[in-house]
Amino acid sequence: MEQRQQCEQGTRKAVVLPVIRKDAAIEDRRSFLAKAASAVFAGMVLSGASVETATTATDANTTPSTVQGGPPPPFELSTGTEEDILIRMQRDLDRALQKPMNQRRWGMVIDTRKCVGCDSCTVGCIMENKLPPGVVYRPVIDMEVGTYPNVTRKFLPRPCMQCDNPPCVPVCPVGATFKREDGIVEIDYDVCIGCRYCITACPYQARTFDFGENWTTGTPAGPAGSLSLGSATTYEQLPNFEYGQTWTRSDGVIPQSPVGNARKCTFCSHRLQKGMLPMCVSTCIGRATFFGDLNDPTSLVSELIARNNTTRLKEDLGTEPKVYYLV
Repeated sequence: MEQRQQCEQGTRKAVVLPVIRKDAAIEDRRSFLAKAASAVFAGMVLSGASVETATTATDANTTPSTVQGGPPPPFELSTGTEEDILIRMQRDLDRALQKPMNQRRWGMVIDTRKCVGCDSCTVGCIMENKLPPGVVYRPVIDMEVGTYPNVTRKFLPRPCMQCDNPPCVPVCPVGATFKREDGIVEIDYDVCIGCRYCITACPYQARTFDFGENWTTGTPAGPAGSLSLGSATTYEQLPNFEYGQTWTRSDGVIPQSPVGNARKCTFCSHRLQKGMLPMCVSTCIGRATFFGDLNDPTSLVSELIARNNTTRLKEDLGTEPKVYYLV
Protein backbone atom coordinates (compact mmCIF):
# COMPACT_ATOMS: atom_id res chain seq x y z
CA MET A 1 0.00 0.00 0.00
CA GLU A 2 2.79 2.43 0.88
CA GLN A 3 4.57 1.62 -2.40
CA ARG A 4 1.37 2.35 -4.38
CA GLN A 5 0.91 5.73 -2.69
CA GLN A 6 4.50 6.66 -3.39
CA CYS A 7 4.04 5.71 -7.03
CA GLU A 8 0.91 7.86 -7.39
CA GLN A 9 2.66 10.81 -5.78
CA GLY A 10 5.54 10.39 -8.26
CA THR A 11 3.14 10.34 -11.16
CA ARG A 12 1.44 13.52 -10.01
CA LYS A 13 4.75 15.27 -9.81
CA ALA A 14 5.65 14.13 -13.34
CA VAL A 15 2.59 15.84 -14.91
CA VAL A 16 3.54 19.43 -15.59
CA LEU A 17 0.87 21.63 -17.21
CA PRO A 18 2.29 24.22 -19.58
CA VAL A 19 1.57 27.85 -18.91
CA ILE A 20 -0.41 29.18 -21.86
CA ARG A 21 -0.34 32.87 -22.49
CA LYS A 22 -3.50 34.64 -23.57
CA ASP A 23 -2.00 35.91 -26.84
CA ALA A 24 -0.85 32.45 -27.81
CA ALA A 25 -4.31 30.98 -27.09
CA ILE A 26 -5.97 33.52 -29.40
CA GLU A 27 -3.44 32.81 -32.12
CA ASP A 28 -3.99 29.06 -31.84
CA ARG A 29 -7.77 29.56 -32.04
CA ARG A 30 -7.46 31.65 -35.17
CA SER A 31 -5.22 29.05 -36.73
CA PHE A 32 -7.70 26.32 -35.87
CA LEU A 33 -10.65 28.23 -37.39
CA ALA A 34 -8.66 28.97 -40.53
CA LYS A 35 -7.83 25.30 -40.98
CA ALA A 36 -11.42 24.30 -40.30
CA ALA A 37 -12.73 26.79 -42.87
CA SER A 38 -10.28 25.50 -45.45
CA ALA A 39 -11.43 21.95 -44.79
CA VAL A 40 -15.11 22.91 -45.20
CA PHE A 41 -14.40 24.77 -48.44
CA ALA A 42 -12.44 21.84 -49.79
CA GLY A 43 -15.31 19.55 -48.90
CA MET A 44 -17.76 21.73 -50.80
CA VAL A 45 -15.57 21.80 -53.89
CA LEU A 46 -15.02 18.07 -53.78
CA SER A 47 -18.75 17.38 -53.31
CA GLY A 48 -19.58 19.67 -56.24
CA ALA A 49 -17.05 17.88 -58.39
CA SER A 50 -18.50 14.55 -57.42
CA VAL A 51 -22.02 15.73 -58.29
CA GLU A 52 -20.78 17.06 -61.64
CA THR A 53 -19.06 13.78 -62.32
CA ALA A 54 -22.16 11.85 -61.38
CA THR A 55 -24.28 14.06 -63.62
CA THR A 56 -21.92 13.53 -66.52
CA ALA A 57 -21.91 9.81 -66.00
CA THR A 58 -25.70 9.67 -65.78
CA ASP A 59 -27.67 8.58 -68.80
CA ALA A 60 -28.53 11.43 -71.18
CA ASN A 61 -32.25 10.88 -70.68
CA THR A 62 -32.01 11.46 -66.92
CA THR A 63 -33.19 14.88 -65.79
CA PRO A 64 -31.13 16.90 -63.26
CA SER A 65 -33.81 16.44 -60.62
CA THR A 66 -33.08 12.71 -60.50
CA VAL A 67 -29.37 13.12 -59.69
CA GLN A 68 -28.69 12.82 -55.99
CA GLY A 69 -27.56 16.13 -54.57
CA GLY A 70 -28.69 18.20 -57.55
CA PRO A 71 -31.34 20.91 -57.02
CA PRO A 72 -34.63 20.33 -58.87
CA PRO A 73 -35.25 22.66 -61.83
CA PRO A 74 -38.04 25.27 -61.57
CA PHE A 75 -39.88 23.55 -64.43
CA GLU A 76 -39.23 20.82 -66.96
CA LEU A 77 -39.97 20.98 -70.67
CA SER A 78 -41.28 17.74 -72.04
CA THR A 79 -39.46 16.52 -75.12
CA GLY A 80 -42.74 15.02 -76.33
CA THR A 81 -44.70 18.30 -76.43
CA GLU A 82 -47.33 18.12 -79.14
CA GLU A 83 -47.85 20.88 -81.68
CA ASP A 84 -50.85 23.18 -81.52
CA ILE A 85 -53.87 21.43 -82.97
CA LEU A 86 -54.44 24.43 -85.26
CA ILE A 87 -51.25 23.55 -87.13
CA ARG A 88 -52.49 20.08 -87.92
CA MET A 89 -55.86 21.42 -89.05
CA GLN A 90 -54.09 23.92 -91.28
CA ARG A 91 -52.19 21.06 -92.92
CA ASP A 92 -55.48 19.19 -93.41
CA LEU A 93 -56.98 22.31 -94.98
CA ASP A 94 -54.05 22.83 -97.34
CA ARG A 95 -54.25 19.20 -98.43
CA ALA A 96 -58.01 19.41 -99.03
CA LEU A 97 -57.76 22.59 -101.10
CA GLN A 98 -55.53 20.77 -103.58
CA LYS A 99 -58.50 18.59 -104.54
CA PRO A 100 -61.41 19.64 -106.77
CA MET A 101 -64.39 21.08 -104.91
CA ASN A 102 -66.61 18.08 -105.61
CA GLN A 103 -64.08 15.74 -103.96
CA ARG A 104 -64.02 17.44 -100.57
CA ARG A 105 -66.74 17.67 -97.93
CA TRP A 106 -66.26 20.17 -95.14
CA GLY A 107 -67.26 19.21 -91.62
CA MET A 108 -66.86 20.40 -88.05
CA VAL A 109 -66.41 18.64 -84.71
CA ILE A 110 -67.12 20.40 -81.40
CA ASP A 111 -65.89 18.94 -78.12
CA THR A 112 -68.50 19.93 -75.54
CA ARG A 113 -66.21 18.71 -72.75
CA LYS A 114 -63.68 21.42 -73.58
CA CYS A 115 -66.06 24.29 -74.26
CA VAL A 116 -65.99 26.77 -71.34
CA GLY A 117 -68.69 29.10 -72.63
CA CYS A 118 -66.33 32.03 -73.18
CA ASP A 119 -68.16 33.11 -76.38
CA SER A 120 -64.86 33.80 -78.15
CA CYS A 121 -66.19 32.03 -81.23
CA THR A 122 -69.33 34.16 -81.20
CA VAL A 123 -67.40 37.41 -80.85
CA GLY A 124 -64.87 36.38 -83.49
CA CYS A 125 -67.69 35.56 -85.90
CA ILE A 126 -69.34 38.93 -85.31
CA MET A 127 -66.07 40.75 -85.94
CA GLU A 128 -65.24 38.71 -89.05
CA ASN A 129 -68.65 39.12 -90.70
CA LYS A 130 -69.58 42.57 -89.28
CA LEU A 131 -72.85 41.17 -87.95
CA PRO A 132 -75.55 43.68 -86.90
CA PRO A 133 -77.97 43.32 -83.97
CA GLY A 134 -80.27 40.33 -84.30
CA VAL A 135 -77.95 38.47 -86.68
CA VAL A 136 -75.89 35.69 -85.14
CA TYR A 137 -74.13 32.83 -86.88
CA ARG A 138 -72.66 30.92 -83.96
CA PRO A 139 -74.44 31.33 -80.64
CA VAL A 140 -73.34 29.33 -77.59
CA ILE A 141 -76.28 27.81 -75.76
CA ASP A 142 -75.85 27.91 -71.98
CA MET A 143 -77.60 24.97 -70.32
CA GLU A 144 -78.12 24.12 -66.65
CA VAL A 145 -78.07 20.37 -66.06
CA GLY A 146 -79.09 18.45 -62.96
CA THR A 147 -81.14 19.05 -59.85
CA TYR A 148 -80.02 21.18 -56.92
CA PRO A 149 -77.59 20.76 -55.24
CA ASN A 150 -76.09 18.55 -57.97
CA VAL A 151 -76.20 21.17 -60.69
CA THR A 152 -73.70 21.93 -63.43
CA ARG A 153 -73.54 24.04 -66.58
CA LYS A 154 -72.89 22.87 -70.11
CA PHE A 155 -72.29 24.86 -73.25
CA LEU A 156 -73.33 24.01 -76.78
CA PRO A 157 -71.98 26.08 -79.69
CA ARG A 158 -74.44 25.93 -82.58
CA PRO A 159 -73.24 26.96 -86.03
CA CYS A 160 -75.09 26.12 -89.24
CA MET A 161 -75.17 22.34 -89.58
CA GLN A 162 -74.45 22.49 -93.34
CA CYS A 163 -76.84 19.57 -93.81
CA ASP A 164 -76.45 17.07 -96.63
CA ASN A 165 -80.25 17.16 -96.90
CA PRO A 166 -80.94 20.81 -95.99
CA PRO A 167 -84.66 21.53 -95.45
CA CYS A 168 -84.02 25.22 -96.10
CA VAL A 169 -83.16 24.68 -99.78
CA PRO A 170 -86.40 23.29 -101.27
CA VAL A 171 -88.64 25.87 -99.56
CA CYS A 172 -86.92 28.89 -101.14
CA PRO A 173 -89.30 30.16 -103.85
CA VAL A 174 -86.57 31.83 -105.90
CA GLY A 175 -83.68 29.36 -105.46
CA ALA A 176 -81.56 31.81 -103.49
CA THR A 177 -80.48 29.07 -101.07
CA PHE A 178 -78.43 26.23 -102.48
CA LYS A 179 -75.81 23.63 -101.52
CA ARG A 180 -72.37 23.82 -103.05
CA GLU A 181 -70.45 20.81 -104.33
CA ASP A 182 -68.34 20.75 -101.16
CA GLY A 183 -71.46 20.65 -98.97
CA ILE A 184 -71.61 24.26 -97.74
CA VAL A 185 -75.10 25.77 -97.88
CA GLU A 186 -75.06 29.36 -99.14
CA ILE A 187 -77.45 32.23 -99.81
CA ASP A 188 -77.32 34.40 -102.92
CA TYR A 189 -78.01 37.85 -101.47
CA ASP A 190 -78.76 39.29 -104.92
CA VAL A 191 -81.54 36.73 -105.47
CA CYS A 192 -83.00 36.51 -101.94
CA ILE A 193 -86.31 38.34 -101.60
CA GLY A 194 -86.46 38.18 -97.80
CA CYS A 195 -89.52 35.93 -97.54
CA ARG A 196 -87.92 34.10 -94.59
CA TYR A 197 -89.33 30.69 -95.52
CA CYS A 198 -85.89 29.20 -94.99
CA ILE A 199 -85.73 30.59 -91.45
CA THR A 200 -88.96 28.79 -90.60
CA ALA A 201 -87.86 25.56 -92.27
CA CYS A 202 -84.51 25.27 -90.45
CA PRO A 203 -84.93 22.89 -87.48
CA TYR A 204 -81.73 24.20 -85.86
CA GLN A 205 -82.70 27.89 -85.85
CA ALA A 206 -79.42 28.57 -87.63
CA ARG A 207 -80.77 31.39 -89.79
CA THR A 208 -81.57 34.97 -88.87
CA PHE A 209 -82.83 38.01 -90.76
CA ASP A 210 -81.03 41.30 -91.34
CA PHE A 211 -83.56 44.06 -90.60
CA GLY A 212 -81.03 46.81 -91.22
CA GLU A 213 -80.48 47.63 -87.56
CA ASN A 214 -77.19 49.03 -86.28
CA TRP A 215 -75.47 48.83 -82.93
CA THR A 216 -75.10 52.61 -82.96
CA THR A 217 -78.82 53.25 -83.23
CA GLY A 218 -79.76 55.61 -80.40
CA THR A 219 -76.15 56.16 -79.37
CA PRO A 220 -75.43 59.76 -78.26
CA ALA A 221 -73.09 61.77 -80.47
CA GLY A 222 -69.63 62.62 -79.23
CA PRO A 223 -66.06 63.35 -80.32
CA ALA A 224 -64.32 61.01 -82.72
CA GLY A 225 -62.30 58.29 -81.02
CA SER A 226 -64.71 57.83 -78.12
CA LEU A 227 -67.32 55.14 -77.63
CA SER A 228 -69.92 57.25 -79.37
CA LEU A 229 -71.76 57.73 -82.63
CA GLY A 230 -68.86 59.61 -84.19
CA SER A 231 -66.51 56.63 -84.24
CA ALA A 232 -68.80 53.60 -84.03
CA THR A 233 -70.79 54.50 -87.13
CA THR A 234 -67.62 54.38 -89.19
CA TYR A 235 -66.94 50.84 -88.02
CA GLU A 236 -70.44 49.64 -88.81
CA GLN A 237 -70.13 50.94 -92.35
CA LEU A 238 -67.12 48.72 -93.04
CA PRO A 239 -67.87 45.99 -95.59
CA ASN A 240 -67.82 42.27 -94.99
CA PHE A 241 -66.55 39.71 -97.45
CA GLU A 242 -68.99 36.82 -97.27
CA TYR A 243 -68.98 34.45 -100.25
CA GLY A 244 -65.81 36.12 -101.53
CA GLN A 245 -67.60 39.38 -102.38
CA THR A 246 -67.67 42.85 -100.84
CA TRP A 247 -70.92 43.71 -99.09
CA THR A 248 -71.63 47.15 -97.60
CA ARG A 249 -74.83 47.33 -95.59
CA SER A 250 -77.09 50.34 -96.07
CA ASP A 251 -80.75 50.90 -95.39
CA GLY A 252 -83.23 53.18 -97.11
CA VAL A 253 -86.10 52.90 -99.54
CA ILE A 254 -84.15 50.25 -101.44
CA PRO A 255 -81.83 48.62 -98.91
CA GLN A 256 -78.53 47.24 -100.06
CA SER A 257 -77.76 43.57 -99.39
CA PRO A 258 -77.39 41.92 -97.03
CA VAL A 259 -80.00 44.19 -95.45
CA GLY A 260 -83.37 42.55 -96.09
CA ASN A 261 -81.85 39.09 -96.56
CA ALA A 262 -81.72 35.90 -94.57
CA ARG A 263 -78.21 35.27 -93.24
CA LYS A 264 -76.35 32.26 -91.89
CA CYS A 265 -72.99 30.68 -91.06
CA THR A 266 -71.01 29.50 -94.09
CA PHE A 267 -68.01 27.92 -92.34
CA CYS A 268 -66.32 31.20 -93.37
CA SER A 269 -66.23 30.10 -97.00
CA HIS A 270 -64.47 33.35 -97.92
CA ARG A 271 -61.63 32.44 -95.56
CA LEU A 272 -61.46 28.90 -96.93
CA GLN A 273 -60.92 30.35 -100.40
CA LYS A 274 -57.81 32.06 -99.05
CA GLY A 275 -56.54 28.95 -97.28
CA MET A 276 -57.58 30.09 -93.78
CA LEU A 277 -59.49 28.20 -91.11
CA PRO A 278 -62.92 29.47 -90.03
CA MET A 279 -62.74 32.29 -87.51
CA CYS A 280 -64.56 30.32 -84.80
CA VAL A 281 -61.90 27.60 -85.03
CA SER A 282 -59.01 30.04 -84.76
CA THR A 283 -60.44 31.98 -81.81
CA CYS A 284 -61.45 29.02 -79.62
CA ILE A 285 -59.29 29.33 -76.51
CA GLY A 286 -59.97 25.78 -75.38
CA ARG A 287 -59.28 24.22 -78.80
CA ALA A 288 -62.76 22.72 -78.66
CA THR A 289 -63.66 23.27 -82.33
CA PHE A 290 -62.15 21.19 -85.12
CA PHE A 291 -62.54 21.61 -88.87
CA GLY A 292 -61.51 19.69 -91.96
CA ASP A 293 -62.38 17.50 -94.89
CA LEU A 294 -64.68 14.60 -94.00
CA ASN A 295 -63.66 12.84 -97.21
CA ASP A 296 -60.05 12.68 -96.02
CA PRO A 297 -59.65 9.63 -93.76
CA THR A 298 -56.36 11.01 -92.40
CA SER A 299 -57.82 14.36 -91.33
CA LEU A 300 -58.32 15.21 -87.69
CA VAL A 301 -62.10 15.53 -88.00
CA SER A 302 -62.35 12.05 -89.55
CA GLU A 303 -60.28 10.66 -86.70
CA LEU A 304 -62.51 12.28 -84.08
CA ILE A 305 -65.77 11.22 -85.73
CA ALA A 306 -64.64 7.58 -85.70
CA ARG A 307 -64.81 7.56 -81.90
CA ASN A 308 -67.81 6.17 -80.06
CA ASN A 309 -68.67 9.36 -78.15
CA THR A 310 -69.85 11.31 -81.21
CA THR A 311 -73.37 12.58 -81.75
CA ARG A 312 -75.29 14.99 -83.99
CA LEU A 313 -78.30 17.17 -83.34
CA LYS A 314 -81.73 15.92 -84.43
CA GLU A 315 -80.42 13.03 -86.50
CA ASP A 316 -83.92 11.54 -86.57
CA LEU A 317 -85.01 14.27 -89.01
CA GLY A 318 -82.79 12.86 -91.73
CA THR A 319 -81.04 16.17 -92.40
CA GLU A 320 -77.56 14.56 -92.15
CA PRO A 321 -75.82 17.49 -90.43
CA LYS A 322 -72.06 17.81 -90.89
CA VAL A 323 -71.44 19.23 -87.41
CA TYR A 324 -70.55 16.56 -84.87
CA TYR A 325 -70.37 16.85 -81.08
CA LEU A 326 -68.10 14.97 -78.69
CA VAL A 327 -69.86 14.27 -75.39
